[in-house]
Amino acid sequence: MTVISTPAAGVEPEETGPASLPFLRRMLKHRMVCAGGGLVAFLVILALAAPVLTGLGHLHDPMLQMPDGLDADGLPIPPGDRFVLGTDQLGRDVLARLVHGTRISLLVGIVAMLIAVCVGVTVGMLAGYHGGWVNTLLMRGTDVMLAIPGLLLAIAFAGLMDGRVIHLHPGWLDWHGLDITLKRGLISVFLVIGLVSWTWIARTIRSQVLVLKNREFVTSSQAIGCSDFRIMARHLLPNVLPLIIVLGSLATANTVLLDAGLSYLGVGVPPPAPSWGTMIAEGQAYFIVSPHLTMAPGLAIMVAVVGFNLLGQGLQELLDPYEKEGQGV
Repeated sequence: MTVISTPAAGVEPEETGPASLPFLRRMLKHRMVCAGGGLVAFLVILALAAPVLTGLGHLHDPMLQMPDGLDADGLPIPPGDRFVLGTDQLGRDVLARLVHGTRISLLVGIVAMLIAVCVGVTVGMLAGYHGGWVNTLLMRGTDVMLAIPGLLLAIAFAGLMDGRVIHLHPGWLDWHGLDITLKRGLISVFLVIGLVSWTWIARTIRSQVLVLKNREFVTSSQAIGCSDFRIMARHLLPNVLPLIIVLGSLATANTVLLDAGLSYLGVGVPPPAPSWGTMIAEGQAYFIVSPHLTMAPGLAIMVAVVGFNLLGQGLQELLDPYEKEGQGV
């Protein structure tokens, strides 16, 4: 589990903002940031280039069942010249599905991360700044969420997305009400993963705000009559922004992995979308004769998770002056 350090009293951080030129130079010299950033950049470029490569004929249509995609026994074709990573059980090009699956996995991971960060930062800042009953209420709710395994909670939420319709017709309001249809899709996957991934972010932000709210710049703002919202938005939020960047990178690794788990269990992005988790589930039955069906998407998941984790760990070392001070840098 990654430990995010919080500032110690009486230590003033040096300027490590993402916009500073020395910071960009240090990023280019940091091995962990370069390694993680390189892996993430490779996946992003691959995802953006997927439609172009398909349109130019360098990749097959990931949904197309190729006429020569199965051998004489009806089994997937192994990797070769015609299909670089072979074909799946339906005769579809594995490489094409893997590349297009990068788009889905990164999109789900990043959007779900943004949802988790927004919820976690809001809960953490409110709990840390206000304290008292607000802190108790929010943190006890966070503890309840933490007590339930994230994957199990996500499966429960995803199970509700079965096409059922929720009728909102309050009798005490003079309106016709609202019908909400719960169905599986990208938006529902965004919400499910994002709403089960914010708890550890909230606890980390809360611990940071508990330290910052006793600093002079906060007490001075309170003394001149600044509102709580202004203090949190103009003073606390910029000071926790480096931490949010680190948490966002680490959270993306978790959301990509959770998306793969949900897709593997059949409650993620619905088929025939080429999701990495779905590809592993579909190829599991052919692991002995066609191991490439599971190894290729499994390797892609590993590259994505390792890349975002390395990037987050490296950014933590660059953006956290207190950790560098403890290391004698």
